[in-house]
Amino acid sequence: MVKLTEEAEKIMMERFGKDTVIALATIKEEVPYVRYVNAYYENGAFYSITYARSNKMKHLENNPAVAIAGEWFTAHGKGINLGYFGKEENNTIAGKLKQVFSEWIDNGHNNFDDENTIILCVELTDGLLLSHGKKYKF
Repeated sequence: MVKLTEEAEKIMMERFGKDTVIALATIKEEVPYVRYVNAYYENGAFYSITYARSNKMKHLENNPAVAIAGEWFTAHGKGINLGYFGKEENNTIAGKLKQVFSEWIDNGHNNFDDENTIILCVELTDGLLLSHGKKYKF
């Protein structure tokens, strides 16, 4: 996982430390696939709730390399399946996601009794953040 400067981390938290939509690209057989996902950022990683049998997770099983893009931000990372949303090891991040995604998390789209409802972590490996004329590379 990358370590951002204090200034860049502050900007990332202001911009993405809440319910935000990012573009997430995966690769299958050398073909890129991109989709929008709701995500939350903290400490060099983005977190999203997804379904273990989704195409994006199937792609990540074979190749964990991802690219993401958000508001004046682009990066590469490693997609990691943290497993079932409700497992004990995920309590801390799951609690944060419940709070951050509170406007829609219980709208019936997610089934938290299904062990295929998982947390996807994207650990950033490098990126470019633009803010007020400044470039932050990491």
